[in-house]
Amino acid sequence: MLNLKKALICFTVFLLTVSPFTLRAADAHQEGSKTEAEEISEYINHHLQDDHYFSLFTDKKAGKHYGFPLPVILIDNGFHIFSSGEFHHGEHVVEKNGQHYALYHGKIYKTDAAGTINYDEDHHATNEKPLDFSITKNVVGLLLAALLLFVGFTSLAKTYKKGANNLPKGAGRFLEPLVLYVRDEMAIPNIGHRYKEFMPYLLSVFFLIFLLNLLGLTPLGFNVTGNITVTLCLALFTFVITNVKANKDYWKHIFWMPGVPALFKVFLMPIELLGIFTKPFSLMLRLFANITAGHSVVMGLIAIVYLFQNQLTVGGSIGVSMALTLLLFILELLVAFLQAFIFTMLSSLFIGMAVEEHAHH
Repeated sequence: MLNLKKALICFTVFLLTVSPFTLRAADAHQEGSKTEAEEISEYINHHLQDDHYFSLFTDKKAGKHYGFPLPVILIDNGFHIFSSGEFHHGEHVVEKNGQHYALYHGKIYKTDAAGTINYDEDHHATNEKPLDFSITKNVVGLLLAALLLFVGFTSLAKTYKKGANNLPKGAGRFLEPLVLYVRDEMAIPNIGHRYKEFMPYLLSVFFLIFLLNLLGLTPLGFNVTGNITVTLCLALFTFVITNVKANKDYWKHIFWMPGVPALFKVFLMPIELLGIFTKPFSLMLRLFANITAGHSVVMGLIAIVYLFQNQLTVGGSIGVSMALTLLLFILELLVAFLQAFIFTMLSSLFIGMAVEEHAHH
């Protein structure tokens, strides 16, 4: 399961702290080399991030990377389109129309012919960055998910065109129960009679998150929903739809709540106004944190094989690690559905609160 080489920051840091590799790391720094623990930590951080190169696996002994480069699209005094393979995994500087670019920690910076990277006091790169519209690994994951959903739902739609009594075939047999679940358990209870107006969005966000989470558990190595910019975009859609479709009663209950003494209205109004922004923020952070943590724990357990290979027998370390990893992998399948359910459920709840028609007595 090569994709399960995505992740644990927290768990691996714990392992690095309590394992004997911590002492070895100190010695290695003095010798100018890296320990296995440090290499694993770097590998985990790399696979948590987006990338301009679609890496499948690396043969360290041969010094080869197996995968394929993705297109780089930069706007910097004109358009610059080229293959990310020209960076040679960050080892080479690319020159385009007199401009030099370097790939450093997954980001593209403007530099000189020597590839100089300047740092601030916190060792963060301070070089200017061009506008980057590249097709990265996360973008490929989104395009693949969109293609799979288009094919699946097109097949389901063709079934309904033949008549209401036709049973779905193929992927439709898996999709139809989930469509009914979103409608009957989320949209109708939370939104009411106006649920049909928001079903396209709720179905789109549910199946997109669910499929992206499942792709994140495959050897393809995607971590799309573990990218906070993606979860931010999804949360912004809920934010915009909620506030654009909100009725006057919704805004009245925020700015001047009926049935509340005027003095309390003054104090409650900023709190209610803040709640407009905390709702999408919670959607963004919950999805990002849970997916990242889930992948991280799985990767941390796989790392046990390498961190404790001198303390355990090879068969024992692999057996324990794989057993725990398999258990967490099964739990991750549940989390993949659960996070899609929670995001969609809360989105329908927020929309329902905004379009609810209040009775006035």
